[in-house]
Amino acid sequence: MALFEQINDDIKAAMKAREKVKLEALRNIKKVMLEAKSAKGASAEITDDDVLKIISKLAKQGNDSAEIYKQQNREDLYEVEMAQVAVFKKYLPAKISDEELSAIVKSIIDEVGATSMKDMGKVMGIASKKLTGKADGKDISVKVRTLLQ
Repeated sequence: MALFEQINDDIKAAMKAREKVKLEALRNIKKVMLEAKSAKGASAEITDDDVLKIISKLAKQGNDSAEIYKQQNREDLYEVEMAQVAVFKKYLPAKISDEELSAIVKSIIDEVGATSMKDMGKVMGIASKKLTGKADGKDISVKVRTLLQ
């Protein structure tokens, strides 16, 4: 079952179970997916990779918002945001370890034939696609930078 249909089914289940936080998070995912689907120049179908990118972005935004709420001593908003992030994370693949990230980035560097920081863009392009949802873009960037220097 495609991720898009899975989210639709989970929305129905959350409505029946009256899970307010989960329902709100899933509706947010669906809203962004529909916007991406109907964007100018977008294809009629949305792939699972596209959905993973959307969910990953929403999780990152939620974490950032939660951090701001925590700094401003707004525990009520912080807890709501973190509950939604927990829902998002259920749809994302498990994060890979630092060792696995190093191994994958090294193989990409060898594959591309990168030798210096000038090749960082090539490596990042492939690594970002290959590691969608499995590693944070910032972590990938740091690892590529470290291995190319």
